[in-house]
Amino acid sequence: MKLYHSSNIIVEFPDTMHSRNYLDFGRGFYLTSLYDQAIRYAQRFKRRGQTAWLNTYKISLSEKKLWKIKRFETYDKDWLDFVAQCRNGNDVGDYDMIIGGIANDRVIMTLDRYFSNEISEEEALGLLRFEKPNIQYCIRSERMLQECLTYIESKQI
Repeated sequence: MKLYHSSNIIVEFPDTMHSRNYLDFGRGFYLTSLYDQAIRYAQRFKRRGQTAWLNTYKISLSEKKLWKIKRFETYDKDWLDFVAQCRNGNDVGDYDMIIGGIANDRVIMTLDRYFSNEISEEEALGLLRFEKPNIQYCIRSERMLQECLTYIESKQI
């Protein structure tokens, strides 16, 4: 399967060390399988006057049982609790990869209101129920990056 990573640089050798703290699924290398989503994300760099690159990779998980993978199918209570902990700086679990919805602008507004106690968990989940998750892959282990992710190319956007 092809995965994409948008950046202001070419990322031929991805790692988790350059990840920012307090992200949706904690520190890791973030990708998406959705080409259009990756292009939209790359536009952020262009709006800031930076060069935008779309880095393309192939992921191969031939021995899935070797990897600890967490998957969120919807924006539900488990997803909300997990993201809340990670955004507070607590990387939950020892997962090699986490797959689930990205906190886009509308979702971020709901999360911000929830984190500031403006709305309850029930109200947040009610609002999130109407959002269709965009998919993101967060590879959190260097071993998985080295063994499963193969760089294909980088294209300037």
